[in-house]
Amino acid sequence: SSGINAEWPLRPGRAFAPAGSLHLYEEAWNAYPYCKTVLTNPGYMKDKFTLSITTWHKPGRGSIENVHDLPAEKLAQRKVVKIDIANDEVRPADYKPEFDPTKYSHERGPLSDKWQEQCEPVMTCYKLVECEFIWRFLQTRVEDYIMIAERRLFTNFHRQVFCTHYQWKDMTMADIRALEDATAEELKDQRTNRGLQGTTDNK
Repeated sequence: SSGINAEWPLRPGRAFAPAGSLHLYEEAWNAYPYCKTVLTNPGYMKDKFTLSITTWHKPGRGSIENVHDLPAEKLAQRKVVKIDIANDEVRPADYKPEFDPTKYSHERGPLSDKWQEQCEPVMTCYKLVECEFIWRFLQTRVEDYIMIAERRLFTNFHRQVFCTHYQWKDMTMADIRALEDATAEELKDQRTNRGLQGTTDNK
């Protein structure tokens, strides 16, 4: 397993923002097939904001009803959202032909309309997203926005993972660990020297 702690500056939407409000603190644990990421804002919202993403990768076609072993009260609140990386619509700003699974020409591609029923082998990535944003008048709106943003992120990320399959399919665990170390250094350099990058809320 491996873990990472990082602090991320956010791109401000207004000219002025309270000190500490635009920094997220990320803790991540990778013990594949189990992974967990927790985002907080200790400099401003403290314990009033938490975004937790817990992931299980399991063989099969998404038929496990309660893979995260949620208690009854959380199951009653849970909303199941299925993501189809081939057929779900993506924003025009997000679309890149090289990351379109329906056009992927290497091994295991392209994906058809019924790929989820036909592909072998097949694995399901189960993600549990839990968000708490305690702020009067804004809580529901912000939590709903975060959930929409997470679905967009998951869709785009897993489209890219599938369409780069030919690059990583033959990697050993030693190769993967070396890549993780190199990625950690690249992210550190990005945070320190390259300024803000990543997904924006464009159309």
